[in-house]
This record gives sequence, C-alpha cells and structure tokens, in this order.
Amino acid sequence: MSQLFGRSANTLALLTISVVLLLGGIGVGLAYAIQGSSYVTEVNTFKAQPVPFSHQHHVGGLGIDCRYCHTSVETSAVAGVPPVDTCMNCHKMMWADAPMLKPIRDAHKTGEAIEWNQVNKVPEFVYFNHSAHINKGVSCVSCHGQVNEMPLMRKTQTLYMGFCLDCHRNPQANLRPVEAVTDMDWHPDEEWKKKDKLVHHGIHPKKNFEVHQLTNCSMCHR
Repeated sequence: MSQLFGRSANTLALLTISVVLLLGGIGVGLAYAIQGSSYVTEVNTFKAQPVPFSHQHHVGGLGIDCRYCHTSVETSAVAGVPPVDTCMNCHKMMWADAPMLKPIRDAHKTGEAIEWNQVNKVPEFVYFNHSAHINKGVSCVSCHGQVNEMPLMRKTQTLYMGFCLDCHRNPQANLRPVEAVTDMDWHPDEEWKKKDKLVHHGIHPKKNFEVHQLTNCSMCHR
C-alpha cells in the first residue's frame, strides 16, 4: 500500500499550526489594544454638550469650589448634576444674554432639566460611592484629573476595574487631608509625607478594617 502522506506533510502541518497560533496571538493582541484604546475607553475624548461648560474658567479661573455645583458629593453615592437654577444664580446677572447660554435660559423658563452627556461613568453593575471616597481624603483629581485645566470636560482615567484595584491595593498614594479634596493645586508637604496616612484616615491595617478588604469583590459588586 502506498504511503498516504508525503514527507512534506509534517512540515506543512507544523507550518499550518504555527500560522494559526501566530494569527490567534495577533488577534488577541489586537483585541486587547482596541479595548484599551481611547476609541473604546473614551479617555481624553471630548463629548458634545448642550452648553460648552468650561471647568477651566469656572474652577481654575473663578475659583468656584466643586461642591457648589456637585452638592451631594460629600453625603451621597452620586456627586449630583447642578440644576439650571445654580447656573442662573450667576448668569441672570453675568452674560445674561450670551447666545451660548440660551439652553440654560430656556430650561430655566420651562423648568426642564438640561440633558448633559455623561463623561465619567462606571458600569451599572458596579457600586461606587462618592461620599465614601471624598470623606476618606480621596481627591477629585485622582479620578477626574485636573479639571481646573479643562476648557471642555474629558475623561482622564479608564475607570476600569484594574484602575480601581490599583488604588484599593495602595490607597496611601491617593490620600490627602479631607479639607483639601477639592483643592486642585494641593501637593503633599514633608510633614504629610511622614504621616501614616492610612491610620490618619481611620483605616487600621491590623485592626477591624484591613486594607486588603478594599479588594474584596463585594465592595463594588453588590
């Protein structure tokens, strides 16, 4: 009986397997690159808004505290979106007839809320509490970046699970005095660098609340 496969069959089989594995690896790498790209994560991508609100002007230029607009950030899971009445507190006297503020004026007259396009958002299956972070000394800057330098609001972090876990595993790096959480220009001095920041913020690694509990799945997936 003649041989079914020639001598080149082994070489051809190895070559085929190698090509399949290579293409598979390229496919996985490409998928990973796309998943981490700004096209998917929307990091540093500006979203169109009904009104081109500038944090650079209001926070950086005028020095308005974050909590003036985001009133519930210290007491609630959500930071809160300011109603048009908050905008009109100033703009009924300043730039009252500016064309770009027409949507604000119209909403104020009709009582309808402005539909802003959300820039920073975690998935619906993730529980995130702003007040829990703010009251422990985690600054707005840690997640939202230097908003005081943004003419238009943009996302600066992926807000993926890996980003959150990196902080939860090493929270010291993102802690500051509670009274400075909304200070965009705060930098640690030598005295602060010497403090045991975990104990200072009520997190006792060797007592009732260990740091590693921050990485427990139930912290965010409830």
